Order: sequence, then C-alpha cells, then structure tokens
Amino acid sequence: MTRVNTIFVSMLDQIIKFALKEDIGEADHSTLACVPKEAIGSAKLLIKEPGIIAGVEVAKRIYELYDPSLKITQLKKDGDRVEVGDIAFTVSGFSQSILTTERLVLNFMQRMSGIATLTSKIVKEIEGCSTKLLDTRKTTPGIRYLEKWAVKIGGGENHRFGLYDMIMLKDNHIDYAGGIIPAIEKTNEYLKKTKKSLGIEIEVRNMEELHDVLRVGGVERIMLDNFSPAELQEALKIIPNEYETEASGGITLNNIRAYAETGVQFISVGALTHSVKSLDLSLKAVF
Repeated sequence: MTRVNTIFVSMLDQIIKFALKEDIGEADHSTLACVPKEAIGSAKLLIKEPGIIAGVEVAKRIYELYDPSLKITQLKKDGDRVEVGDIAFTVSGFSQSILTTERLVLNFMQRMSGIATLTSKIVKEIEGCSTKLLDTRKTTPGIRYLEKWAVKIGGGENHRFGLYDMIMLKDNHIDYAGGIIPAIEKTNEYLKKTKKSLGIEIEVRNMEELHDVLRVGGVERIMLDNFSPAELQEALKIIPNEYETEASGGITLNNIRAYAETGVQFISVGALTHSVKSLDLSLKAVF
C-alpha cells in the first residue's frame, strides 16, 4: 500500500469513527429497547431512484469497523448504473448491529451516489471533447474525502484536495497581494524560500489580467473565471501550450458543452459537491 493510500484509508476510518460516535452517543436506545442482543437478521440495500451507485466500499468499511462479524454479499459495485428495485448488497448478522449502522450507511451512500450521478451526467454531456471535468473545494466540511471519491466514481477528476497540495491564487489573493504580477512574484519567492515543490494556478477575471500573467509567467495553470464561451475561445488563442487552462464560474449542465468545445483543458464545477441531490436509497429488513 502506498503512503498516499495509507493516509486516505486512515482518513476514511476517522470519518466513520467520528460519525458513529456522533450518531450513537452513549447508546442506540431504540434498538436496545426492543431487539434482543442475540437476534440475527438480514437486510438489503434497495435502490429507489435510478443513478450511479457510490459508497458501497464505504458501507463495507463501516460494517468492518463496527461489527466485523457482519457478512456482506455485494451485488453492485461503486460506479455501476442502477435502476429502481435493484439491490446493491445484502448484510446479515446481529440485528442490533444492522440497525445501529443503518442511517450512517444510508447517509454516506445517498450523498455519494447523488454526487456520482450528477458527475456522470455532466461527463456524458461533454463526451467526445478533450476537456476534463474537475471538482472544487466546495465540499461538506469533514467528509471532503468521500465527496471527492464520489466524483471519481462518477467519471470526473479531482482538483487539489486542500490548501496544502497546490497553490491557487484567486481573486482575493490577487487583490490582497496588490495585483497579478506581485502575487505571482511573491509566490515564487515563497516557494524558493521554503523549498516547496507545488504547482501554481492563477485565476484571471479579464483579458487584461491574462496579459499580465503571460507577461510575467511563473505559473503552470491559468483559470479563466466567468468568461463566456466566446471570450474563452478568444483567450485560448493567445495562451501558449506551456500553460494548462481551466474554465470556471457560471458553468452548468446546460452550457458546459459550449465551454468544452472551445478546447479548454479543464472545467471545474463546484455544483458537483455543493448543491447536489442525494440519491434515494433504503435499507430494508429481509425475512
């Protein structure tokens, strides 16, 4: 296992353990009150809405951490297209364990499946174009890892994970720094001083700022923010191939095809994670 994978497995376990603690507190009194400790049962994860299923691996890890004796029979894998009435998996074992983990499994899977479904729909909309769809940091605090994982399951790509793994100079950074040129110059001085090897992306809001970037250089990617498809096309004509290009701002399912057809390399869409509708799922007892 690579160090990166180890870090994210650890992060997943921390998320699950905190969520269990948050939900259970001192005890699941509803279950303890009426279900005998020795009772054995089974349940199925039922699909109630068509989409892309995501979070099956998360559910399996929840069961492993809470009660390793639970047995999971997997019928669908993350990324599978599902229809109403499909069953993603069945779980069997102590009924108390199934009941206590029910809502946590559903909350994570519904959220992740909603993100994967929307991502898949947008990816399909730009099919045939070379553009890659990216997520953003507009995620739910504490579960960013799960939401970005869901984007990958849906066919999208991840932008930077946090503030530490890439430098992105956005409008406020630029304004506080005193403009495009000082922002870039100070950033490169910082990287040299700290001996950090980080990519630099800078946001431009208009053609004037773009010309400033091209004059000073010192970045790897240029984000063209709130440009129309026509404006974007004009901007791309003057950007040398040495720079990566990204479009962002005001891009929706309805207009993303026009942006992708300009040839921009990346399109970032915050809505993938910040305003998605969860997929309707249910965990039902099996007799």
